Amino acid sequence: MDFNMKKLASGAGVFFTRAVQFTEERLGQAERTEPDADLERLAGRADVTRLWTERICRQTEVLLRPNPGVRMEEFLYEKLDRTAPQRPASGQLLGRHMEDAARSLGPELAYGRGLLLVGACEQRLGRAEREFSQVSAVALIGPLRDFLEGDWSLITKERRLLENRRLDLDACKARLRRAQAAESKAATQPDFQETRPRNYVLSASASGLWTQEVEKAGDELQRAQAEFDQQAEVTKLLLGDISSTHVNHLRCLHEFVEAQAAYYKQCHLHMEDLQKELHYSALLGTTRYYSALLGTTRHNSAQLGTTRHYSVLLSTTHGSAGGSGQQGEQSGGGGDPPSPPPGSRRARVLFDYDAADASELSLYADQLITVYTVPGMDSDWLIGERENHRGRVPVTYLELLS
Repeated sequence: MDFNMKKLASGAGVFFTRAVQFTEERLGQAERTEPDADLERLAGRADVTRLWTERICRQTEVLLRPNPGVRMEEFLYEKLDRTAPQRPASGQLLGRHMEDAARSLGPELAYGRGLLLVGACEQRLGRAEREFSQVSAVALIGPLRDFLEGDWSLITKERRLLENRRLDLDACKARLRRAQAAESKAATQPDFQETRPRNYVLSASASGLWTQEVEKAGDELQRAQAEFDQQAEVTKLLLGDISSTHVNHLRCLHEFVEAQAAYYKQCHLHMEDLQKELHYSALLGTTRYYSALLGTTRHNSAQLGTTRHYSVLLSTTHGSAGGSGQQGEQSGGGGDPPSPPPGSRRARVLFDYDAADASELSLYADQLITVYTVPGMDSDWLIGERENHRGRVPVTYLELLS
């Protein structure tokens, strides 16, 4: 217990001495040993690196986890050395709600089909977001944290030790100056009665006592200077490694950008697929509407052509463009269509076109038809055939296929 009290008293004395020394330096009453310019430059660059590494790391976490409650929960799990539970992304939760709403309202409705399509897409986006967060945590946040918790902690420790060495060096310098001043005064004034140096019990003159104090202070100063120089070299080596840290962080930054680009590309593809699915879902609803509207009229052939057209479009969304559409056209008629005349070509319809009279043929966008020309016909028109129907079609509405 006595030893602990002595240690505590010694620590309190050192703290008080350091406080006095810092105060004197701030007030300009004590000299301060300044490190060399190279060390100051390296220390400044290291401080800037630490500052912006902390901000980038923190803001990246905000980007990946916008909810502060989730971030705090993950932080607590990390400090407790436990694995945080897997949370679904916001897009996944939205997709589940949309799918549940579609089942409640009825998937046979147009709104229900739209909710199902958008909900499935949102779930895919949510899974892509979660994968991007996991990759980014490993590629960028992990190395930044390793630097702050590992390399920077070691640099901070060595810089603190260098500061203590500097304070010891300045204290030795001040002690030597006081001893030299007392020695000079004792030499010039034989009746100098200042209190003799500590730890000396010699029966010599005051000048001799202060000479010994000067020698002792000089030895302590040399030892403190050597320790300071050695610690300065160690600190400078650690601060010089900041350049390699920058190289490592740049590589991590490239990996993060690649992961983010892949994530955005995947999201773009998902949204393009969703737009096509919604478009063809609307076409399917339009087909059913026309089927109900034309079912009581005498234009059964037009109804059949419209239904086949949208069936072909819907089949192409699932990767069966061309073959399945042509198969539907061949299977829908009452018999094999007549052979096309010589010189005929296949053409794709660019826009819907309503026939003005019985001599023209109505067209629907993206439909494939057979076209050819006849002698004496206007160059702006062609003869088009679709199944058992034939009529004039405008050239500007067609894309001729090779």
